[in-house]
Amino acid sequence: MSVQQRATLDDVARLAGVSPKTVSRVYAQREKVSPDTAERVLSAAKRLRFRPNSLARSLRRGGVSTTVGFIMGELRNPFYYTVASGIEKALAAQGFTLIVATTDDSVEGEERVADTLLAQRVGALLLIPVSDDQSYLDGERQLGTPVIAIDRPARNLVADAIVLENRRGAVEATTALIAGGHRRIAYVCNPASVYTQTERVRGYREALIAGGIDPDPRWERLLDDPTAPADAVIRELLDQPDPPTAIIAGNNRVCVGALRALRDLASPPALIGFDDFETADVLGVTVVGHDPAEMGRRAALLAIERMADPTAFTTQIELPTRLIPRGSGERPPATETA
Repeated sequence: MSVQQRATLDDVARLAGVSPKTVSRVYAQREKVSPDTAERVLSAAKRLRFRPNSLARSLRRGGVSTTVGFIMGELRNPFYYTVASGIEKALAAQGFTLIVATTDDSVEGEERVADTLLAQRVGALLLIPVSDDQSYLDGERQLGTPVIAIDRPARNLVADAIVLENRRGAVEATTALIAGGHRRIAYVCNPASVYTQTERVRGYREALIAGGIDPDPRWERLLDDPTAPADAVIRELLDQPDPPTAIIAGNNRVCVGALRALRDLASPPALIGFDDFETADVLGVTVVGHDPAEMGRRAALLAIERMADPTAFTTQIELPTRLIPRGSGERPPATETA
């Protein structure tokens, strides 16, 4: 099959019977072109399937790109694509275009993907950091490209961040379980080294101490192994002589693994997940919920502000979480010893 060459601006000009400058003006300053001429140019462009290069045109004018890049983890995680949806809607409403790239939650992939997007001259870069060092972006930031970290602050880089009230959410979940009579409360997360989990573990331990319970390493499973299945980890926890009577799952994937581990138990422990997910309401799963789409929207609006004024002081915005009781977190301890 032969492939046709794309039509150029000169091709459109010849077909419309105007100069190339007039074609450019139709796309950049249509109000300065007569309606008849503009219609002739647009008709010719449609016949030739001509698409103007808006990025190149903007950069030639010395303007700011209207394209924004977003780096996220694996596509299967509903949290990531819901954040992306919030970003895209907010950008589209302001005339910006979103390019999404994924790292598959790989540290090695983050810088490579960032370099690819920055080569496209995006006007701003949004990312969910995976690596423990984003200093490689400092040069680009100094050149005026805003960098917005989402869900986790950037490390070794001065950048804006949109995060959750992770510690407070974990405090609320743990306190609710203690109020329900639980004393052996486990916390399971994977990965554990990211900002979200260090904050949630901190809140979990603080709530235990406030409730008169000493944090016990026996009830903590803080993993950094993407190959470790959460259901196997939780079954191992429950196989102990004095298993926990309640479990806090540090994210949606661990929570789903917990559901698999608990589904055949006659008296399952109480379960509270962090992050809501589709069907959680149908399954009666109590969660610490939040709004990923709002997180994306706020990040997009902040990026637009920064593109207008790259010299503004950076900020970290914390978005609220809330405990959503649905049944699993309200189960009382079957047998409890102090």
